[in-house]
Amino acid sequence: MILLLLLGIHTASAVLAPCIELNDGNTIPVVALGTGRGTAKEGESIDEVRNAVLWAIEAGYRHIDTAAIYGDEPQVGQGIADAIAKGIVTREQLFVTTKLWNDKHARHQVVPALRESLTNLGLDYVDLYLIHFPVALKSDGSADNIDYLETWQGMEEARDLGLARSIGVSNFNTTQISRLVDHCRIRPVINEVEVNPSNTQEPLVSHCQQLGIGIMAYSPFGFLVSRNRPDAPPPRYDDPTLVAIAQKYGKSTGQIVLRYLIERGLIPIPKSTNRKRIAENINLFDFDLTAEEIYTIGQFNKNVRVIEIPDWQDYPNYPF
Repeated sequence: MILLLLLGIHTASAVLAPCIELNDGNTIPVVALGTGRGTAKEGESIDEVRNAVLWAIEAGYRHIDTAAIYGDEPQVGQGIADAIAKGIVTREQLFVTTKLWNDKHARHQVVPALRESLTNLGLDYVDLYLIHFPVALKSDGSADNIDYLETWQGMEEARDLGLARSIGVSNFNTTQISRLVDHCRIRPVINEVEVNPSNTQEPLVSHCQQLGIGIMAYSPFGFLVSRNRPDAPPPRYDDPTLVAIAQKYGKSTGQIVLRYLIERGLIPIPKSTNRKRIAENINLFDFDLTAEEIYTIGQFNKNVRVIEIPDWQDYPNYPF
């Protein structure tokens, strides 16, 4: 059972998200700043990520989500260092997540890969280390046939060494999660997957929650912005249903969608490099949606993904 530990705390300049307890006893804030591809807009430098991380911590975020494949771990680490140097937080007050990429799935590769990420981040440990995908790749991007159960043994070693406080997975489907739980020494605490109004993932979310595994939700806005896909399903930012709910609470439709995910017990990971939007995306704890509103938003579901990787469809352990 995931327990809400505290209410959102408002200060003059920041909103601190509540924390929930993971199955290993550690706690995790229920909103994270997402970084990585798509964080910096076209024409912006990746150095924008450094500013976004600092602005997020100033706005009250205590959870930052990155990954080796994003190529921005150094900038994330610099933003964290800036915040610590300014006296906004200590390292212990932050929750940092990063991920193992697919070309490091052999058991002996996991700990060295995490050590490399820690060097990039300028940290001694991460709070959460995830297997980014159950799919293994060779260094040239072609398919490799490494069982994610072997990879998980490396993850367990990383936690035993204290390099990661908690360990989990990302993009694992129901069958893969069940198989991992049946064969692991340390149960994963998190499955990070895409969840949004167009892709509510209710069966997977329910299955993980029944196993005591939390869900971090990437691409939480779905197709609120169509992302150059005119055939994408609703809702958009100006959807009348969302606008009506937003007006009721004096919020934006983006905030309504993030609150919808939180109401479902999920941890949304909104991305932005816009300082105002970063602050808006954590200002979610002074209202609650009704059960009817949660149901209504869920009715947008079309099981359509923002993130698709068709090139991997024939690879072993493809999860979608």
